[in-house]
Amino acid sequence: MTSTLSINAGQYSEKGTKPSNEDACGIHTPDGPLLTNKGIAVAIADGVSSAEAGREASEACIKGFLSDYFSTPESWTVKTSAQRVLGALNRWLYGQGQSSLGSAQGMLTTFSAIVIKSTTAHLFHVGDTRIYRLRGDELKCLTRDHQTWASKEKAFLSRAMGADLGVDIDYRSLAVEVNDVYILTTDGVHEYVDDKTLKQLWQNNQTQPESVARNIVTRALENGTHDNVTCQVFEVESLPGQNEAEFYQHLTELPFPPALESGQSIDGYKILRELHASSRTQVYLALDGDSNHKVILKTPSVNFEDDAEYIDGFLHEEWAGKRINNPHVLKILEPKQQRRFLYYVSEYIEGQTLEQWIHDQPQADISKVRPMIEQIVAGVRAFHRQEMIHQDLKPGNIMIDSHGTAKIIDFGSTKIAGIQEINTPIERGALLGTYDYAAPEYFEGHPGSNRSDLFSIGVIAYEMLTGKLPYGKPLSKRALKQVRYIPASQINPTIPSWVDAALEKAVQLNPAFRYERMSELVSDLAKPNPGLVKKEQPLLERNPVGFWRGLAISSLVLNLILLYLIANAQA
Repeated sequence: MTSTLSINAGQYSEKGTKPSNEDACGIHTPDGPLLTNKGIAVAIADGVSSAEAGREASEACIKGFLSDYFSTPESWTVKTSAQRVLGALNRWLYGQGQSSLGSAQGMLTTFSAIVIKSTTAHLFHVGDTRIYRLRGDELKCLTRDHQTWASKEKAFLSRAMGADLGVDIDYRSLAVEVNDVYILTTDGVHEYVDDKTLKQLWQNNQTQPESVARNIVTRALENGTHDNVTCQVFEVESLPGQNEAEFYQHLTELPFPPALESGQSIDGYKILRELHASSRTQVYLALDGDSNHKVILKTPSVNFEDDAEYIDGFLHEEWAGKRINNPHVLKILEPKQQRRFLYYVSEYIEGQTLEQWIHDQPQADISKVRPMIEQIVAGVRAFHRQEMIHQDLKPGNIMIDSHGTAKIIDFGSTKIAGIQEINTPIERGALLGTYDYAAPEYFEGHPGSNRSDLFSIGVIAYEMLTGKLPYGKPLSKRALKQVRYIPASQINPTIPSWVDAALEKAVQLNPAFRYERMSELVSDLAKPNPGLVKKEQPLLERNPVGFWRGLAISSLVLNLILLYLIANAQA
């Protein structure tokens, strides 16, 4: 039977000898898909006693983190999600401290959190709270106290949430094993309970983490702590693990649909006709029986009924599309009825592909190309904001509707950062796209990035302006050392040199030399960038064929003149 992620957890907190408890802690285990896509979060905070509102700060951090982390996009990585949330919380604490007290010392707190997702632990840490891991008989502190020592006896916090507008958050990730035990403590505990005692108190009562947390706090109080005392303890009971058979069984809960023909109905959709078929998918135009609107049904090919990697990718194509809401990205629709087969539904776009547009308008004017590229960039940036890399941008995957609006229509190769963190028996994220437009780093076995999508956009823009590819042929690992950028103006003389310079930067073979942001490409296609425009190149570099042709003609003319002079001299 397939295991799911589960922990056995407990926590306990007391004010100790202080008048109030400025510590805070919390544990959140979500239900359903969030358990897989976001994991389990455990967090502890210790309000700085010298601050005016340490208690409010620690409570705000715990409540805010445990709420907002699970509200971030499921496509984001744990690191991105947590750092975005903690950055926002830090700015809020700093702002509250400034506005209410006239200084940044009003709302300060330490903070440590651990997120267990799939089979990995993600740690986030600011201050001097601690996270320990007990594996077997080895207890190890996984965090580093952010302290500055004024003397042998006195230390001050060097880092805290709310202390400044920006905060440096320690992050690390570690593999998790079943039966790992994690212990989170505030300094009122770990300064008065040594490592040997922590281990012993766990071993004395391993099945009751809450009792262990209470006993650790009690021991700190008995040892004379003068601070608030808080402890969290949890043991990893099980981790998500599927063998290939179990994984395939989960993927095939819905059977592949049969071949569909005009007039047939499936789950309330009437098939009008087949629009496209390939070895991987079929695309049908259908009529929604409820709304009477035309929609698209995309179905998987029966050629891949026993291919777990293919089915996983098909499911995530719909998953990704549902999380993007942008006018330049195909809209995925929620089925009106419970599906009996594996397929997904999207809006119907009446128009033509960009591939056909290029065929109809060879060597288009820059004034037509520029707004089209701007729209494609807007759609791709919607993917990047969700930490997704499209990986298969090409003219055939972009539709132009009757109003001239460009829309990206295919997500089959999309790499989703948050999904990549989930351990499965298959390898996700392999490039499935078209090599004509793929970035060269893919051919060398390197992972793609936002700049890989930018390369594809650069190739598309080049092709719209010239009808050709920037390196004359599709790239491959063998060809990378031999190819050379062909100036677009050499093919289409109407292209300004500054536009050519922007295209060349976008399609650099080394991603480090490309634009860092897509907005920079859009800007440089709209107006000259003085930093890119080169001095007039020698003819040999600009047009080597023309140079050698001209040299040959000049040599021929010179030889004819010499022959004429010699003949006259001998006459």
